[in-house]
Amino acid sequence: MTRVVRFHELGGPEVLRIENVDVPEPGRGEVRIQVKALGLNRADALLRSGNYIETATLPSGLGLEAAGVIEKVGEGVEGFVPGDAVSLVPPRSMIRWPCYGELANVPAALLVKHPASLSWEEAAAVWMQYLTAYGGLIDIGGLGRQNFVVITAASSSVGLAAIQIANEVGAIPIAVTRTSTKRQALLEAGAAHVIASAEEDLEARLKEISGPQGIQVVFDPVGGPIFEPLTAAMSPGGILVEYGGLSAEKTPFPLFTALSKSLTLRGFLVHEVIGDPVRLEAAKAFIIAGLISGSLHPVIARTFSFDQIVEAHRFLESNEQFGKIVVTV
Repeated sequence: MTRVVRFHELGGPEVLRIENVDVPEPGRGEVRIQVKALGLNRADALLRSGNYIETATLPSGLGLEAAGVIEKVGEGVEGFVPGDAVSLVPPRSMIRWPCYGELANVPAALLVKHPASLSWEEAAAVWMQYLTAYGGLIDIGGLGRQNFVVITAASSSVGLAAIQIANEVGAIPIAVTRTSTKRQALLEAGAAHVIASAEEDLEARLKEISGPQGIQVVFDPVGGPIFEPLTAAMSPGGILVEYGGLSAEKTPFPLFTALSKSLTLRGFLVHEVIGDPVRLEAAKAFIIAGLISGSLHPVIARTFSFDQIVEAHRFLESNEQFGKIVVTV
């Protein structure tokens, strides 16, 4: 038997329990890994609370990101052997392949032999954030040199990954955060400009920074009323990539702004890239090259032990973190 995290009812962090269960043999195309570290994502909390795109079948496991050592290889798996150090690209279903545990069965097709220079904690903090940022900015947004890009929720792990990727391709990242508390940290993380949306006029500041060129790409997980000032500052032909819906308020459609500027407003889920082998390989190659060169480096907000999983989820929901929350196993 092995220890895993499960929940028997929907609710807050307190519903999470560490239990002893039997982990089955890895199926065809799967491997079993001995987990060394877990990366936490907002999706984990959404599943636990009943607000995710999947509906949990209780009792349910959870978790999308892990790094560890292959313990056993299932039938039909090639290219991996026991003892390999790997990290996990998030699978489409965390109900089918939960990874919060000391052992986890995962799809071999989504495993990566990450650079040896990464610690277990860093390896568990790579794929969700960098694949989301790469997919939105490069794969869909076509971000290029000297383009202005607005990154909202900039202190999140995805926001920080987006700042790094923007710098990697020579773009100009403008970080948007709610208050000025994290301004200096965002500048040190590579943002060219920082706007505190609750303290400044967002539209005016964006227009002041970008000048007549305007904003080519907006990368936003928030939605809500912020759409209007964001699109007002965009350049003709610009693209707004929406990858979340954190705002509790309605999101207005800026019809006349979109018409007059021929804007593209595009929804994006990271599984678009993960589910396409060609796009995924291109993304992995870009990210691994950046990790090796050091231009991409996971920012870890705080590390918890496996026994502190409830506290880790409380911190996840506090919105106080700057970067990725990691749990060591």
